Amino acid sequence: MRFLFGSIAKRIVFSVVLVSFFYQIQISAQSSDWMNLDTIKAGKFDNGKMWTFEYPPMDYFSQAYNFQPDEAWFEHVRMSALRFANYCSASFVSADGLVMTNHHCARQSITQVTMEGEDLNANGFIAQTLQDERPVPGLYVDQLVLFKDVTDEVIDEINKGTTDKERAKFENEIISKIEEREATATGLEVAITPLYNGGKYSLYGYKRYTDVRLVLAPEDQLGFFGGDPDNFTYPRFNLDCSFFRVYDENGNPLKTENFYKWSENGAAVGEPVFVVGNPGNTDRLNTVAQLEYARDIQYPRTVALLTNLTDIYQEMLKKDPSRRLELQDMIFSFENSKKAIGGILDGLRNPVMMQRKKDFEKTFRASVEADPELKAKYGNLWDKIADSRKQLGEISNKNFALSMNQLSTPKYFFIADEVISIAENLKLPESERDELYVGDELNNTLASLFPEDFDADMANLLLEKKIDALYMYLGADDPLVKKFTGGKQGKEAVEYVLSNSKVTSIEDVKDLLEDGADEVLKGDDPFIYFMMNSKERAAGYSKKVNEIVEVESAYSQQLGVALFEVYGTSIPPDATFTLRLADGVVEGFPYNGTYAQPYTTFYGLYDRYYGQGKEFPWSLPAKWTPPPADFDLSTPFNFVSTNDIIGGNSGSPVINKNAEIVGLAFDGNIQGLPGNFIFRTEENRTVSVHSKGMYEAIDKVYKLKRLSAELKAGKITK
Repeated sequence: MRFLFGSIAKRIVFSVVLVSFFYQIQISAQSSDWMNLDTIKAGKFDNGKMWTFEYPPMDYFSQAYNFQPDEAWFEHVRMSALRFANYCSASFVSADGLVMTNHHCARQSITQVTMEGEDLNANGFIAQTLQDERPVPGLYVDQLVLFKDVTDEVIDEINKGTTDKERAKFENEIISKIEEREATATGLEVAITPLYNGGKYSLYGYKRYTDVRLVLAPEDQLGFFGGDPDNFTYPRFNLDCSFFRVYDENGNPLKTENFYKWSENGAAVGEPVFVVGNPGNTDRLNTVAQLEYARDIQYPRTVALLTNLTDIYQEMLKKDPSRRLELQDMIFSFENSKKAIGGILDGLRNPVMMQRKKDFEKTFRASVEADPELKAKYGNLWDKIADSRKQLGEISNKNFALSMNQLSTPKYFFIADEVISIAENLKLPESERDELYVGDELNNTLASLFPEDFDADMANLLLEKKIDALYMYLGADDPLVKKFTGGKQGKEAVEYVLSNSKVTSIEDVKDLLEDGADEVLKGDDPFIYFMMNSKERAAGYSKKVNEIVEVESAYSQQLGVALFEVYGTSIPPDATFTLRLADGVVEGFPYNGTYAQPYTTFYGLYDRYYGQGKEFPWSLPAKWTPPPADFDLSTPFNFVSTNDIIGGNSGSPVINKNAEIVGLAFDGNIQGLPGNFIFRTEENRTVSVHSKGMYEAIDKVYKLKRLSAELKAGKITK
């Protein structure tokens, strides 16, 4: 016993010492003094793995996976992939035009086809027959059928410019010219996309399909099980999939040779898999100065805005639950964006991650400066960009404070602006007025000032946040802010503005106008004063910001050329919402002191359901409680892999070497949120719905046998 006790005592002492050690590290780590950051080096794949189809990394694929796909493989994979409208990815998964994407990509379409008395978001949609498949107005999918390198033509034109402003102007002009020419020649939807910030220029031609019909959509509670708390986390239990069908010009299901066959078993742990989709935007090739600006100014401001909007919309929903359908989608969008951008911001504030970016820039810059020709052309670009970011930092917040947009600016400001226009026109003879301010049209203009759905409660909540922003970014001593708010802040300022304004109701506006145009234009009304005295100032800020950004884009374009000259295609370009191929393997990851398994199962779904007390957002719809007797709960449901994805990849198919569907990407883990500016293979994970899990749910829960049979056969079966 003594020996044992002694051992335990030693362990306790050791544990105390160890805890103390880590505590000290934690304290010191806040300033990063405990670590020599100069020893931190950039990772091999810090710039990601979003490979273009123009420049696939054949040697790397061969070395990493013993995989050597031929041109036919790349063409088939490319032609089977789709862009889903202008916000998501998708793919053909049968010879009869069946399309797969995420449920969260389909939410808008589901709402659009909802008929009176239905709640398809809550109850899901199942088309039992082809005739039941519902056309979605305005929805389209794009298939990349053409790409070509137009770099030489674009850069030759850019180089004719003698100033940075002129170079930017020539770039825009030549791109428009080529796009128009190629669209006319091909009949395709054509767009030129700069890669490597303008080091290369690719022209993409898309075949657009506009007859797209909804086939199957799960209930919201399955498509987004766990809601925002589980968003960007893992383990996950989401049936985040929906199915559509493309129809041809004759109203028949589209016949296509290019589609991904369905894998019944999915991918094994360690097996190579590929995500094929359209990642929206990354800033991995940005300079350190640009990243620091995002860290210190841009993202904190955006997070604050999204927090405000989320709070306001949740308060409105609490007041009036009947507006759930109207407000919930917006709340989800705000929360999703807030979590995503907050994660990027956390990464930018991480000294180790930033040091990896600094090391890459240092190495890249050294390569440029070591070559006299490159140094002469590009050596001063980093300093120029740093200077432009300094200039931007001086006015960016002020420009933001005075900017107006329909989402976050209360309508009172827009109403005041229109009242000013009315007053200015009323001072003119009728013959010189705009037609909107003459006779009956004037009455119509007045009647439209306040829309039928004008929401005063929402406007008042937005007003408080707008005033807070004015104080934060312009300062309490700013004459415009002082005059507008009466020197008051918060709710007192809101009360002051509203009680002293006559643009808060149509009756008061009419009374104000009856006092005469001169009385209106004196600007005693707070909103009218603000609009009359901020426009010129706001326009000046906006013009300066645009000038800085325009010139900086020319610097970034030149730096992109330098990057390509130094690294070639060994580094993929930033995401541009164009088709990419991202490689990886099925693999779990360490987290919270344990290890996240590669797969989850439907057992885990029900464990989460019961463990959270069956409460929203972990509740389940009626079809799932209890599960059907023949439903196999051990079926893989979600899984993680080391692929590189970002916003825009939602709906991307996950395929194996045989170009078979093994999953459907729908999210990343929270460790991957800094992926906007750095990709870390050790922690970044793609979260996908498993092919076997989707099939099991379609076949056993929704009992849509015609769809499960089509997935299995790769075509419609009788």
